[in-house]
Amino acid sequence: MARREAPAGATPAPKPKKQRWKRLRQLKQVYDMTVRADPATKWWMLLAVGGPVLVGVVVGLITDHWIYFPLLGIMVGVLAGMFLLGRRAERAAYVSLEGQKGAAGAALSSIRRGWTVEQEPVAVDARNQDMVFRALGRAGVVLVGDGPPTRVRKLLEAERRKVARVVPNVPVHVFTVGDGGAEGEVPLRKLASRVQRLKPSLTKQEVAAVTKRLRALGGVRPPVPQGVDPLRARPDRRAMRGR
Repeated sequence: MARREAPAGATPAPKPKKQRWKRLRQLKQVYDMTVRADPATKWWMLLAVGGPVLVGVVVGLITDHWIYFPLLGIMVGVLAGMFLLGRRAERAAYVSLEGQKGAAGAALSSIRRGWTVEQEPVAVDARNQDMVFRALGRAGVVLVGDGPPTRVRKLLEAERRKVARVVPNVPVHVFTVGDGGAEGEVPLRKLASRVQRLKPSLTKQEVAAVTKRLRALGGVRPPVPQGVDPLRARPDRRAMRGR
């Protein structure tokens, strides 16, 4: 029987062995990154993996099932270690984001489903680089300020009024990223879960209609230098002629 050849130009499928090694390297990178940010992770991982294995060995020796229970302990330990690593890696990622510009947008983007998150800020203060990010879901519109809470509130309030004019009957939830000491402040690592816990008040059809209306607001426009009217600005004709 003639061997079927792959079509010309087709990309060969990666071998399963290479995929496994790639996943293991990615897992090691996640582990190394997490341990650098949180050194206690390695001890928690040792407890999560070693604890079930040790229990499985002890139970296997007591019940004279010295193969079944140790294997079960290994499987449970691996699952517990993977779950723990995922949680600690997520926390380490938020720790590395704290204090950086755009951290609120990155936290909102971690929401898996049910919400439409604008990847770019919907409002920016050009002077101090404070930002406002927006998300839309069945709970309404969410605005999150990225910047010092006492300073970004003015920018947040201006954006809230703008949204309220376009969709007056839609709930608008306003948050700022902070330590959670004041009203509306949410720690960065809890922002996504706080938004997902908001009570739904819109149908899917209403969300689609609100999305169309919010698009009319547009995005962030590049700032115009002070004192320059873009409608009256004249081009430099000498520069255009190459002189």
